[in-house]
Amino acid sequence: MQLTGDRFTSETAQLGNDISTLPNFPAEIRAPAGTLPGVSSFQVAFADYDILTPGDAPNVLVAMNPAALKANIADLPKGGTIIVNTDEFTKRNLAKVGYDSNPLEDDSLAGWDVHKVGLTSMTVGALAEHPVSKKDAERAKNMFALGLLSWLYSRPHESTMHFLERKFAARPELVAANKAAFNAGWNFGETTEGFAVRYEVPPAQMAPGNYRNITGNTALALGLVAAGVKAKLPVLLGAYPITPASDILHELSKHKKLGVTTVQAEDEIAAIGVALGAAYGGALGITTTSGPGVALKGETISLAVALELPLVIVDVQRAGPSTGLPTKTEQADLNMALFGRHGEAPVAVVAAQSPVDCFHAAIEACRIALKYRTPVILLSDGYVANGSEPWLLPEISELPDLRVEYASGPNGEDGKFYPYLRDPETMARPWAVPGTPGLEHRIGGLEKADKTGDISYDPANHDFMVRTRAARIEAIDVPDIEVEDPSGEAKVLVLGWGSTYGPIGAASRALRQRGVNVAQAHLRHLSPLPKNLGEVLASYDKVVIPEMNLGQLAHVIRARFLIDVVGYNQVRGLPFTSTQLETMLEEVIKNV
Repeated sequence: MQLTGDRFTSETAQLGNDISTLPNFPAEIRAPAGTLPGVSSFQVAFADYDILTPGDAPNVLVAMNPAALKANIADLPKGGTIIVNTDEFTKRNLAKVGYDSNPLEDDSLAGWDVHKVGLTSMTVGALAEHPVSKKDAERAKNMFALGLLSWLYSRPHESTMHFLERKFAARPELVAANKAAFNAGWNFGETTEGFAVRYEVPPAQMAPGNYRNITGNTALALGLVAAGVKAKLPVLLGAYPITPASDILHELSKHKKLGVTTVQAEDEIAAIGVALGAAYGGALGITTTSGPGVALKGETISLAVALELPLVIVDVQRAGPSTGLPTKTEQADLNMALFGRHGEAPVAVVAAQSPVDCFHAAIEACRIALKYRTPVILLSDGYVANGSEPWLLPEISELPDLRVEYASGPNGEDGKFYPYLRDPETMARPWAVPGTPGLEHRIGGLEKADKTGDISYDPANHDFMVRTRAARIEAIDVPDIEVEDPSGEAKVLVLGWGSTYGPIGAASRALRQRGVNVAQAHLRHLSPLPKNLGEVLASYDKVVIPEMNLGQLAHVIRARFLIDVVGYNQVRGLPFTSTQLETMLEEVIKNV
């Protein structure tokens, strides 16, 4: 189903529609087929106008078996269309998911427009003349379904044909079989009289330029590549595979020609050690992981704080604690990003708000790391990492210049080299590449003496260095937060961060269309916070913070600005729906 959804999305993007997707799949590599925990789904919204979410509820549900129907029917509004694979509705499969009777026969689906299609048997029949096994023929039923949906929504299919040729290049018989299955689904839609309406959704009005469909993980990886190019530095990724961050490693491994080296380490601790070692050696060091991995990397992040070296730690958040729900989304690592290290070890924290924004957030994280010689934690999550949307390819000339200068010689008035003599503007120390003549200096985790970098146990020096490292983070230049308040009369501000951007934006848009005034602001920089944030928050009667956690940003805002914000929290492993937020916000606005 992920492959089917991805192909439908790609064709839709090529047609020029705006799109937003929500892949949803089990954590198990081989999930138990036909069971509720084993259901894999892919939701896609597309339109001829700008959209911000994959939709609160689908209009069409394709159910390949009873488990898929039962798991998703509650999301489909009455009157919606169900295309159901009747071949899988056997007594055994029905009992497996708790159906006492066949819902296709007991009128329990009377409120929906149900199309009963023998997807499996029709696919096998269409491939009867092809030299493939029955098992391979049955597997092609997803292409039959894709062909049917492509007909129903007038999608092009040339790139899907090319995709099949590439995917099964080593087995021409599977290329022909899958193409035949797709065409059979298309022809079924064309010839059956079961569908009274066929839809056409024209392209959206978008800025001119070259577009491609992109997921958040791919966009983030390309942002790291672009940062290396703009910094004129080699990029080294030290990573250990973990859901949902592994695709960044896969993508970066394709770009050796652009100066990217990828190392799949034996564990999370080794992975960040490789990245920090690369940073010490003068490269742009990156490590990618999810929440459990960040916990293991904590000691080395603190070491990077003490060494004051540029390092980017990408945390693609997932539902926890512990192993939690590996393939489900959550925003619950903010506390760990801000405070999750021993000692006073502040770092910069940046959060991406959408799949496309992952590209720009990655470049911003690298900018801060390189300019201020600090570890930066870049927060993504499963929702934006696996979701996709159209991306307008930027002009390289429009990306920021990230070049930095290595230390090249003595920097002291006495002709000596001082590894902790700071830039007066950024408070960053020199980046001294090992092996440079005259720049020999101590390295390690023990406290450093100011300027000389020698080991120091002096209490006053330790106090000074701790405060200096904290001041360096607070001195990072981040743009002021911008507020979207078209009427200028809103009394309630919705403040978000990360992947809540889409649902908050859609809810705010819906309220304004009904004449309800509401303001929206979104945080990219969580450490340090924008300088004007306190002033913005104080200008509204009430501040609401929706989060997919139990109120982590809300706690920070209350403590920092003494504002009694209204938290709206959900930890279900799924993103907010815009309807949820719209209803909640309208109630808050009424009571202001």
